[in-house]
Amino acid sequence: MTTTAASHLSDPSDPAALIETYYERGWTDGLPVVPPSRGAIEAMLAAGGLRASDLLGVIDTRNQRILADKVAINAVMAGCKPEYMPVVVAAIKGLSHPDFHYHGPATSTGGSNIVVIVNGPIAQRIGVNAKDNAFGPGFRANATIGRAVRLVMMNVLNTRPGGLDRSALGTPGKYSFCFAENEAESPWEPFHVERGFKREQSTVTIYAAEGVIQVSNGISNRPEPLLQGMADAMANLGSRNITGQGDYVVVFAGEHSALLGKSGWSKKQVKQYLYDHARRTLADLKRVERLPGPSEPGDENRWLHATESWETVLVFCAGGAVGTKSACLPAWGSPKSGRTVTTLVVEP
Repeated sequence: MTTTAASHLSDPSDPAALIETYYERGWTDGLPVVPPSRGAIEAMLAAGGLRASDLLGVIDTRNQRILADKVAINAVMAGCKPEYMPVVVAAIKGLSHPDFHYHGPATSTGGSNIVVIVNGPIAQRIGVNAKDNAFGPGFRANATIGRAVRLVMMNVLNTRPGGLDRSALGTPGKYSFCFAENEAESPWEPFHVERGFKREQSTVTIYAAEGVIQVSNGISNRPEPLLQGMADAMANLGSRNITGQGDYVVVFAGEHSALLGKSGWSKKQVKQYLYDHARRTLADLKRVERLPGPSEPGDENRWLHATESWETVLVFCAGGAVGTKSACLPAWGSPKSGRTVTTLVVEP
């Protein structure tokens, strides 16, 4: 998509016809988009404190430059309000950060979700949902911010299904996957503070996930059984993490996070327990041929963990206050193929 191509459709008199034109040109994610008027694009740029020609990111492996006007156009198309633009910009900066290694998660047959996690005051101010149905529909900020990132991937970076996007199955999260951490009800410091930012700052964390595994436990009133169930889900034999050992996002919803808080467990204790118990033996992995070769003496006592260390278990609190459900989000890749990136939200 070029600015010129979008601009000649400005101020449409027949929005329905223009929506069909966008379908014909391959500029949608399969859902209708908002035709971007010149005024809407300019409002989006102004809300981000940007000029059209500002460079927001570079994807070296694609020889692609991401300019502010392209991001603004796709944010309008996604249905964003202008006040969402600083979050979208921070997400794009994370997406193009060298440590994220865009090419892998964007093009792999694994078909990763690009998860956008918002921390800090801006989340509540613009209405990014952190509570009931945090991963689901019903909230404009969540739906459109995540969608804007995907539209930039498709329209600016040409990451389209059947082309550079070679996902074997894909996932609904590829339309949009954005939520905020429920900092107010978390028993621990917010994730962005853990990463060295100030509490009053706002950040966006970009994470490439395979999908969502829900973990249920409505009986236990102790941390260990709850965390053992989570660890087992993290280390399932089909997971890429168990052989790739990438970062691992774990999300505790209200009742489970409250239980852990009342028990006095620190976030580090939770992370350490999950690291220690999210593991499989080499014998297990060889039996299902996730690792090559026959089982050897001692393989029953040799372990692979679902992530590199306790520090790469990334713990968030989000979701409804009622319901004994939490989730783990297996990583798409390995430490060599990309890391989770957290970027500062800059507001003009």
